Amino acid sequence: MKDITYDAIVVGTGISGGWAAKELCEKGLKTLVLERGRDVKHIIDYEDMKAPWELEHRGRVTQEDRRISPVQSGVYNYNEVSRKFFVNDLDQPYEQVKPFEWARGYQVGGRSLLWGRQCYRRSEIDFEANAKDGHGVDWPIRYKDIAPWYDYVEPFVGISGQREGLAHLPDGIYQPPMDMNCVEKMVAERVKKGFGGSRLIINGRTANHTRQIGKRGPCQFRAKCESGCSYGGYFSTNSATLPAAAETGNMTLRPFSVVREIIYDKEKRRAKGVRIIDSETMEEHEYYAKIIFLNASTLNTTAILLNSVSDAFPNGLGNSSGQVGHNLMDMPYGMGASGTYDGFKDRYTFGNRPTGVFVPRFRNISKETERTDYVRGFTYQGGAGKGRVGWADGVGVQFKEALTESTDWSMSITAWGEHLPYYDNKVTLHKEKKDKFGMPILVIDCAFRENEKALGKDAMNSAAEILEMGGLKNITTYDRGKIPGSCIHETGTARMGKDPKTSVLNKWNQMHEVNNLFITDGSSVCSSGCTPGPSVTYMALTARAVDYAIKEMKKGNLR
Repeated sequence: MKDITYDAIVVGTGISGGWAAKELCEKGLKTLVLERGRDVKHIIDYEDMKAPWELEHRGRVTQEDRRISPVQSGVYNYNEVSRKFFVNDLDQPYEQVKPFEWARGYQVGGRSLLWGRQCYRRSEIDFEANAKDGHGVDWPIRYKDIAPWYDYVEPFVGISGQREGLAHLPDGIYQPPMDMNCVEKMVAERVKKGFGGSRLIINGRTANHTRQIGKRGPCQFRAKCESGCSYGGYFSTNSATLPAAAETGNMTLRPFSVVREIIYDKEKRRAKGVRIIDSETMEEHEYYAKIIFLNASTLNTTAILLNSVSDAFPNGLGNSSGQVGHNLMDMPYGMGASGTYDGFKDRYTFGNRPTGVFVPRFRNISKETERTDYVRGFTYQGGAGKGRVGWADGVGVQFKEALTESTDWSMSITAWGEHLPYYDNKVTLHKEKKDKFGMPILVIDCAFRENEKALGKDAMNSAAEILEMGGLKNITTYDRGKIPGSCIHETGTARMGKDPKTSVLNKWNQMHEVNNLFITDGSSVCSSGCTPGPSVTYMALTARAVDYAIKEMKKGNLR
């Protein structure tokens, strides 16, 4: 039994799972890290050094891609190179009661190899929102509780950005920002002056490094992040947290391990281990530990909990509240505006900057900014650029010279809004259909409602106001009709809370009913917020929860 017993088990190797592994191993715990997919070796398994002409389809999405992965192939950074970091939809099915796009990456590193890398702290407004307007349950923590942990994780992550002094968008510890281009700077100045500082355009805060961190980075401005970065120019599990965990000698990494359930000891009232299916041999194995961190990402964490049934928990582990699987949120996005600028014809952009500009929230942050048609708010991401003329008439020299010309400047900003926590937005296990491992597939039932629609309409029209104030012309608005899941920020299905009757986890991300089980991925949050890049919050929550768990272990408080 010695080889299957550990101090700690971590389920999942994405953003939060990687941090759990790093923190547990660095604190001296022999830790088993389980990943349902294949191993991905940093640098060795990347194809970011290939030129387009070295690829069979020049990097394009093919008809076969769309056939086998109708959901994944629609993700913004899915291409011929990155597709190996996405699942095959036909091989990994789920059921949609209402349209829901579930983007997934099953490999060591998870979606940390694919994320958008935007990093913004949640503010006091975010943590107080549920209590103030009555939606969902009150967060059991406030900004002051997590602020020291943002401070802890950010230097290791390596976030480039600029301090702005905004209470509703707290500053962090940043590397130098990636500078705006000439049009963005001009528009930002005009917007700040025109709106008297109530609306701002700032540098995007991104986990792309502008300064080297150990052997990582800096970013080379290639915009090939979805291929994996051989330079370590952005934060990922593979480049940062797992190497740190491995360096301690305390980590055992086991890929191809699909967790079927958490094993519960009814007499001792604790989680004693996990039961996995080896995806290569289809054999079952059990592993045991003193504490377990469940970080399989929101929907897979939920599936594991619901599938972990016993006499003590017939409706899923730790689910006496009936909240596991409910309150599913994403973020409504895709509403915005674009326009053109007839100037700076002799200027062009530098490199392929892997971030853009950001517009902080300006709705419902004070009495002066309150709306009567919806609650919460939205932010924008976007940027200005200058394209190439593209295919032109002629051949030979004439054709090549035409391709060196650029188009006029254009700029667009697109909104990210808040999704309220509705109990009926949920995920359940299918009663009949099973996957290839014999486990029930997930049934997802989630929608945006009237609040999100009203918010989206305002976000679209406000985007046009901002661009007009910025001096752009030929402004058009758009709503791309994105559905839940499209934003890839699914959250809330095992939420934190003060009351065990209405929540699954306490303020330490510790399960109310099983005190040696911790969950720190997106499933734990109480509200979606309206800033993109929630991952830095999961990192901070994870580091905080591990610190607490270690202290409780030393006190003998974890059964």
